[in-house]
Amino acid sequence: MSVVVWITEGTWAACVDAALRRTPAGERLVLLHVTDDDVADAAHGAFAGLLGRGHGPRDPGTRVEELARAAAEELADRAATRLGRPAERMLLHGRTGEEVVAASAGAGLLVCARDGDLAVPGPHTLGPATRFVVDHATCPVLLV
Repeated sequence: MSVVVWITEGTWAACVDAALRRTPAGERLVLLHVTDDDVADAAHGAFAGLLGRGHGPRDPGTRVEELARAAAEELADRAATRLGRPAERMLLHGRTGEEVVAASAGAGLLVCARDGDLAVPGPHTLGPATRFVVDHATCPVLLV
């Protein structure tokens, strides 16, 4: 079995630390990051709406995708460094909640963190994607 550690910009360190505290040294770890396609899709659509199709090299959506990919790789590098032991990297894109649920199917544990409004206790401490994952994951979930 594996432990999937869902890393996001605001919560990756807490998730990595929790995985380190709760998994034996030989456990297979997977660092999972999902880039939501919404921003790049909006940039593609806005550009096509303004200038029409056929201007591919100038499409800002392509640049947004490149920047998102680079940011995901940098985040995975930082998480792997903090982890300090071998881990597989899974960098996906799509609908975040659905991708996390699919990627963690069959895992022994999914580690994720509260990412909503932490100032008040209750259900609002989970963002929409995290709420979806907690409700739909088919493996045990450690919520940090």
